[in-house]
Amino acid sequence: MLDDLLATLRVIALPTRTNFRGITVREVALMQGPQGWGEFSPFLEYDDEDCRPWLASAIEAATVSRPKRYRDSIAVNGTIPELNDKKEIADLMRSYQGVKTFKVKVGRNLTEDVARVARVFSNAPKAAIRIDVNGLWSVDEALTNLYAYYEEIGPLEYVEQPCATVEELRELKSKIKIPLRIAADEAIRKAPDPFAVDLTDAADLVMLKVQPLGGIQRSLEIAAHHGLPVVVSSALESAIGIEYGLELAASVSEITHDCGLATGSLLASDVAAHEIVDGKIALGQISPQLDGLDVTPDRFDWWKNRIMRVGELL
Repeated sequence: MLDDLLATLRVIALPTRTNFRGITVREVALMQGPQGWGEFSPFLEYDDEDCRPWLASAIEAATVSRPKRYRDSIAVNGTIPELNDKKEIADLMRSYQGVKTFKVKVGRNLTEDVARVARVFSNAPKAAIRIDVNGLWSVDEALTNLYAYYEEIGPLEYVEQPCATVEELRELKSKIKIPLRIAADEAIRKAPDPFAVDLTDAADLVMLKVQPLGGIQRSLEIAAHHGLPVVVSSALESAIGIEYGLELAASVSEITHDCGLATGSLLASDVAAHEIVDGKIALGQISPQLDGLDVTPDRFDWWKNRIMRVGELL
């Protein structure tokens, strides 16, 4: 099966609009099968073992029919990376047409982070604000920093992965004295076994990212196992990967939070455009155009060899 998919392999490079977690060009590998395109786009620093679920998701997308949809459009949040320029923030926010929620990347510099969140709030005072820390804080840092956000803008919708470990998240929840909801991301998707993670008294929501979790079916199983509300989010994929994330969100029986699937706005070019209408993205609207986006032959070979190595681990 993988050999057949590799015969269709395209590797493309997509420049980003801003520096996003150190990335200015997003390379993604695409493979076409009987059910359409699958995307394999683990970040360059990931080792082969880390890449296993990403490849499983790509194979599933290309070869397995889509599950039942409970909805045909998905409400999305806007994502604001670590920007500090007022105009850049305002311009990016305008690209998220009609969204009612914004997720802001924070965690490295409290003064700059609070100012960034405050700018987002001032531009959209009626929007729900969530922040994503990527596990960068200790418990003591989280306590100090979350009180600072509360004093500046009031309660957040939730904070995503404020600390790295489940034990730290549980300690944070036991100590903090302001309203706080925690979404678990890395605690699940980077765990050797996501089903063995105990989120009791540690998290209120689970982030689902279709590639890192190994595809739609496995993501749904993880969600069912933990029994918490979910937010489906992206891993900065191309429009092909985003479309598969939208399929995941559509297949969750109950979605109560806007999903982080509008990150195409962070790319300067893409294989297709997902239009945001009244804060929602409709499924099935893309027709990929790949010409002119291919990487150099040496980068193509690097990705093909990577896929072959990871394929041996499946």
